[in-house]
Amino acid sequence: MPTPLSLLAAAPHRTLFLPGAVQTVLAVAFWLAALLAQAGLLPLPEPRLPAAALHLWVMPYGLFPFFVFGFLFTAVPNWLETAPPAKAAYVLVAVFLASGVALAYVAAFWPVLALPAWGLQTAGWFAALWALGRLLTAPRRTAAPPASTLTVLPALDRRHARVAWLACALGALGNLLFALWLANDTGPALRWAQALGIWGFLTPLFLAVCHRMLPWFTSRIVGGYAPYRPTWALGTLVGLAWLHAILEGLGLPQWTWVADLPLAAVTAWLAWRWHHPHVWRVRLLAMLHLALPWAALAFTLYAIDSLMSWSGAGSGLGLAPLHALGIGFFGGMLLAMAARVSLGHSGRKLEADRLTWGLFWLVQVAALARILPELLAVAQPLPWQILSATLWLAAFLPWAWRHAPFYWRPRVDGKPG
Repeated sequence: MPTPLSLLAAAPHRTLFLPGAVQTVLAVAFWLAALLAQAGLLPLPEPRLPAAALHLWVMPYGLFPFFVFGFLFTAVPNWLETAPPAKAAYVLVAVFLASGVALAYVAAFWPVLALPAWGLQTAGWFAALWALGRLLTAPRRTAAPPASTLTVLPALDRRHARVAWLACALGALGNLLFALWLANDTGPALRWAQALGIWGFLTPLFLAVCHRMLPWFTSRIVGGYAPYRPTWALGTLVGLAWLHAILEGLGLPQWTWVADLPLAAVTAWLAWRWHHPHVWRVRLLAMLHLALPWAALAFTLYAIDSLMSWSGAGSGLGLAPLHALGIGFFGGMLLAMAARVSLGHSGRKLEADRLTWGLFWLVQVAALARILPELLAVAQPLPWQILSATLWLAAFLPWAWRHAPFYWRPRVDGKPG
């Protein structure tokens, strides 16, 4: 009989989603503790490293990569018809990333451990890039046609896999820049780390995965639904996200509207174009379709905030655009997509029960609780920040409790993987 440890290493999503599930709780619990201490409600020693800077790092660089690499190591071989990555490769990525982020929490109070923590984290990123690069250059697994025939295998669509690798490479660069900021406290390094984490790494990656998978998922459920994946839309979304990253990294927030306005328009149009009334019949699919409009809303808020800065009108929208993107889009899509992968690859039905459906809506409320005080210029936003973090934990703690055992238990259908 296979042991829980051997099952945990049996597939990339198992190995990486487990620490990712733990991180959905720990990352925000750490931030909630800092908020409660700031409010005088929790006797906690003040971190030696700024809690806000650690929160800025831990969400894009210390949480999402577990799910990103677990998903890509599972999906890219299917996209490119190659053999899956070697077990040693994805286990090494998981060990480096998990060790680095665990040490980072300790380094918050003992900064002498900061550089070793980010050294391990950086090693995990580069190990992941190497493994993904191997998949991009690997030969197709499809058997070659007999020499006597003129059969030609259909061309593969490698665009999404290439975008994913480039986005992850920018994420690795952003992680290095954060380590540079830790070493010498240079403001531009921290600004570029944030810009690359959100706009170089996560935004283009999530949009590319939506472009590839959302029409396909819908076609599997809705009869007669033709997947619509225009090439121009993928290039536009990714290019504009990277343009925003450059403008933000250069310290030009008053000009990011040049990228944000068309981003909002294209994303909103795709959300409408991909929608079908029958998606509501399947909650797991509906969750994916509901998460995407958050991206269009976030890009709109970013555009408004940038235009306010450009025109010199008002004080802007604060962190509302960032959290509409980070909680509404990334958080909602993460819960839905990771649940789908976890259910499907554990041999279970691709159905979201009432609990999962309710947890998804809790994430939506958490996003609203975080952005509305910013939009309404509430005088005391700290209680709302505490509420939003609490709602996130109320959603992801039972989600992690439900799904984590899938990763060390056999598939219920008896199949391998």
